[in-house]
Amino acid sequence: PTEGGTLRVLCTTYPVYLFTTAVTEGVDGVQVDLLVQGQISCLHDYTLTVGDMKKLEGADVVALNGAGMEEFMEDALASSSAPVIDCSEGVDLLEGEGHVHQDGEEDDDHGHFDPHYWMDPENMEQMVYNIRDGLSQADPEHAGEYEENAAEQAGLLHTWDDALQDMIQEAEENAGVEISGLITFHDGFRYFAEAFDLPLLASIEEEEGSEASAKEINEIAGLVKEYSLPVIFTEVNGSDATAQAIARETGCAVAQLSMCMDGPEEGTLSDYYTVLADNVTAVVNGFAGEEVIR
Repeated sequence: PTEGGTLRVLCTTYPVYLFTTAVTEGVDGVQVDLLVQGQISCLHDYTLTVGDMKKLEGADVVALNGAGMEEFMEDALASSSAPVIDCSEGVDLLEGEGHVHQDGEEDDDHGHFDPHYWMDPENMEQMVYNIRDGLSQADPEHAGEYEENAAEQAGLLHTWDDALQDMIQEAEENAGVEISGLITFHDGFRYFAEAFDLPLLASIEEEEGSEASAKEINEIAGLVKEYSLPVIFTEVNGSDATAQAIARETGCAVAQLSMCMDGPEEGTLSDYYTVLADNVTAVVNGFAGEEVIR
């Protein structure tokens, strides 16, 4: 810990911030800050501000999402002397799919792996342990407290994962809801789909201002018809122009899913569960065509 005995931990993304806040709960002399704030669903085009650079300079520890998410700050990190916690360490990552742009050019701006691993609660247990280990190294005096908090969070994650699986199972068994396949307008829902055994038919990364081509709209509309999909999904902070065009053509509904990339500054871990539960609810109710989960 630095001046005044405060250990300043800077977290790059909201999920990392929520989990770091949970692991440091009740520990004296630790201040947790969030770098990327505001309504953002992805960091592809994020640029560090002067304020961000100041936060980075003042940090004693930097906690990253990792998996290639923080490409935008590689240079800034290289010139920082703060130890870095890579929260993706040891997580079973999915291969990245690259982005196909409107001109058909594919770019691999996310690098090799899909970085949205926090959308699967099982992966978050590993994140919790990575945060615990990194903080214990930077602040050995409080290692016991970090250990205790981390164990409690891991237990919660198990409970939540089970609860979410149950929500889907009950809807399928008791309400006869058939989830025939997800089409999402953000490429970040692969881990979420895998975590809850939801077939992902297509994930379309739609950047603001670059709407899908007529050919793509036809292809997606074709999938909606082929699988008789009652609903397709956009990302809360993303664009929904293409989804609305497909809805007009096929009569399906458009519902929203969240990537948990922003939320209350006084956020707690239960905000993470709320996002996942809201997503599961949106999927189940969307396929049911009515509210079967409230």
